[in-house]
Amino acid sequence: MNKNLGLSFLISLAFVGQVHAQRKTITQRVDSVMKLMTITEKIGQLNQYSGREVTGPASDRKNYLLNDIKNGMVGSMLNVKGVKDTREIQAIALQSRLKIPLLFSLDVIHGYKTVFPIPLAESASWDLDIIKQSAQVAAEESAASGIHWTFAPMVDIARDPRWGRVMEGAGEDTYLGAQIAKARVLGFQGEKLGSVDRIMACAKHFAAYGAAMAGRDYNPVDISKQQLHEIYLPPFKAAADAGVATFMNSFNTLNGVPATGNAYLQRQILKGDWKYKGFVVSDWGSIKEMIPWGFAKNLSEASEKAIVAGSDMDMESEAYKKELEKLVKAGKVDVKYIDEAVRRILQKKFELGLFDDPYRFSDEKREQKVMNDPKYQSITKAAAQKSIVLLKNTNQVLPLSKSLKNIALIGPLVNAKRDQAGSWVVYADTANIVSVYEGVKQKLTGAKIGFSQGASITDTSTVDFSNAVKMAKNADAVVMVLGENWEMSGEAKSRTDIGLPGKQEALFNAVKATGKPVVVVLMAGRPLVFNDIAAKADAIIYAWFLGDQGGNAIADVLFGDYNPSGKLPITFPRNVGQIPIFYNHYNTGRPVTKPTDIRYKSAYIDAPNDPAYAFGYGLSYTTFAYSDLKLSTNNPQKNETVKVSFTLSNTGKVAGEEVAQLYLQDTFASVVRPVKALKDFAKVKLNPGESKLITFEITPDKLAFYDEQKGWITESGEFKVMVGGASNDIKLKSSFELK
Repeated sequence: MNKNLGLSFLISLAFVGQVHAQRKTITQRVDSVMKLMTITEKIGQLNQYSGREVTGPASDRKNYLLNDIKNGMVGSMLNVKGVKDTREIQAIALQSRLKIPLLFSLDVIHGYKTVFPIPLAESASWDLDIIKQSAQVAAEESAASGIHWTFAPMVDIARDPRWGRVMEGAGEDTYLGAQIAKARVLGFQGEKLGSVDRIMACAKHFAAYGAAMAGRDYNPVDISKQQLHEIYLPPFKAAADAGVATFMNSFNTLNGVPATGNAYLQRQILKGDWKYKGFVVSDWGSIKEMIPWGFAKNLSEASEKAIVAGSDMDMESEAYKKELEKLVKAGKVDVKYIDEAVRRILQKKFELGLFDDPYRFSDEKREQKVMNDPKYQSITKAAAQKSIVLLKNTNQVLPLSKSLKNIALIGPLVNAKRDQAGSWVVYADTANIVSVYEGVKQKLTGAKIGFSQGASITDTSTVDFSNAVKMAKNADAVVMVLGENWEMSGEAKSRTDIGLPGKQEALFNAVKATGKPVVVVLMAGRPLVFNDIAAKADAIIYAWFLGDQGGNAIADVLFGDYNPSGKLPITFPRNVGQIPIFYNHYNTGRPVTKPTDIRYKSAYIDAPNDPAYAFGYGLSYTTFAYSDLKLSTNNPQKNETVKVSFTLSNTGKVAGEEVAQLYLQDTFASVVRPVKALKDFAKVKLNPGESKLITFEITPDKLAFYDEQKGWITESGEFKVMVGGASNDIKLKSSFELK
C-alpha cells in the first residue's frame, strides 16, 4: 500500500468512521489519535497563541501564526471570536496532517455581549442562583460566537483591596468563595461538557495569587501550608469537584517556587491528591517569566521545569514549541509528560464534540439569534439589583419619594457608561449600558433632573464646584455618584491609595455644606476608603460596576422599587494602614477587649482595629429579627452532623431579603483557630410580618482544620455557634462539645 494512502486510511478510521467511533469510549478515541501523532504534532497541541492578528491585515505575525496552525503546531487560539473568524481559522487547522481541531478561548469574565456586574459585585449578592445564571448567559453567548473555553472563574481569595484583580473574584472568605466557584463552573459548563450552549470553564489562578505581597500584581507569595490549604485552596477544590475543565497557573511564586513550575501544586495536590482529570494552562507568558524570576536559566530550562511540574499548555511563551522536542531527544524530559498533557487536552476536545464536528460552535443563525435575545437584559438587571449594598441610611432617607419635583445628580459618574461595564469586557458597547442619569430620568418622567459633574476622577480641578453647589441648593434631593473609573481596577491596576481619586471627597463636603440631605452612590471595582462620606452622608449605596443595567438597578434602589439585599463579600478598611484586614483573623495573645483599653494590646494608637464596614454587612429597607436558636445535639460525635435551626422574621413594613449567616469558632485547638469562620448562609425572602424556620447543617468537614504534619484533622472540644446578619452582627449564640 502507498504510504500516504495508508496514512489517509488510518486517519479516516480515526476521524470519519462515525459508527465505529460511537462504539468507542473517549479514552479509546484519544488513544487512537495519539497512535498517529509524531512527537512534533504532540507538542503542537500544547501551544496556545493569541490570535487577534490572524484575522486582521497581512503581517509577518499573521503569516507566522497561520503557518503554525496549518502545520498542526497549535492546540488552541486565544482572542479569536465570532462565528466567521472562528470558522475561518478552524478550517486552516483542518488542513493539518491529522486535522485536529483547535480550541478557541477568551477571557469572558462577567459576560460576553451582555455585560453583568463585575464578579466581586455579584458576590455581594450572596445569591448562588443569579451567579450561576449570569455565567450561563455568558456561556450561551460565547458558545454561539464560536468560543469553546473561558478563562473564568477567578477563585482567588483576596484580603487586600489594593490588589486590582480583587474585582475578578468572590472576596475574602473561603466558604463563600467555594460556593460561588461551584456556581460559576456549573453556569459556564452545565452538568456535562458537550452542549453547544455551554463552554469550558477555567479555575484560576492556581494558587494563592490573591495573597501577592503588598497587594501588587505579579508579586511573590509567602504563606504557610496551613494558610494555603485552609484559606486559598478550598475554592479550587470546589471548582475541581464541580468538574471544571481546566486550571490556570498563577503569575506568583509560592514560597519561592513559581506556580507554573510548582510540582507541589500541580503534581502532588491537583493531579495527585485531588485526582484532577482536566488540563492546566499557563497564564500569559508565565513559563518564560520563570527566567526573570531567577528560577530557570533559559527558555529550555523553563520548559523542562514547567512540563515536569504539570503545566500542560503553554500560553504565549512559545517555550514548548521551541524547546520540548530537543529536551526529549536529549533525555532531559521523559516523553510520558508530553503524552499525559496531550491526552488531557484531546480528552476535552472530544468531550466538546469537536472531532465529530469542528464547526459545531460556529453557527451563524444561532449566533444571530442568541446575541439578540431580550431575556438576557432582565437577568443582568436582576443581578445588578442583587449586587447593590446599602451601607448607610440615616433616618430612612431612602427610598426617595417618586413625587420629588427637583433632583440634583452630581458627580463624575452620574452619566458614566463605559465605567459601568468595569474591567475585562469583551464588547464595551456603551449603547447597551444604562447610566444612573438615564435610569433616574426613566423613573421620574415628570421631575426636573439636573446634572453637574462637579469634579473629575482624573484631575484636581474645582472649577465646577460652584455649579454643583448651586444645583444642590435648589434641589429637593441630592444624589452624588462618585468612585473610581473602570481603568483603576483589574489586572495590573494595583493602588497604594484606595481613597476617592481627584477632588471628589472635597466636592462631597462642599455639597453637604448646603444642609441638604445627600445620598451617595459609590462605583468601584474594589473596596474604597471614604471616611468623610462615611461620617457625613445621609445614605450610602455601594454600587460597584454593575454592567448593562446598572443605571436602572440603582434607580430601582433609590426609589424603592427594589429593596437592597447585598452583603459585603470583603472587608472595607478605614485606611490602607489596616491592610490586610479580614474578619476571620486570629485573636492574638493580647487582644483588645475594650476600645478604651489598648495599652500593651494588639492595637493601633491612631485608629481602631475594626474596619469601616465588616464582611457580611449590608442594610435593608426593612428589619429582621432572629430568635429560637436550637441545636440538634450539644454533644455530637466526630462523624455526626449538627443541625442548627432558628426563626427569621421580617419585622418591618416592606418585603425584603436577608442573608442569614452561620459562623463557628473552635475555641481551643492544637493550631490557633480564627475568632470566627463562615460555615453556611441562606438568602431568604420574607414579606412584612412573615417568619421562616431556617436550618443550617454543620457537617463533620466544617469542623476540620489543616495541620502541616497531619493534614486535615478534627479535634474534640468546644465549638461556638454564631448566627446573624453580618460577621460583626451576631444575633444568636450557642455552643456544643465535640466528643
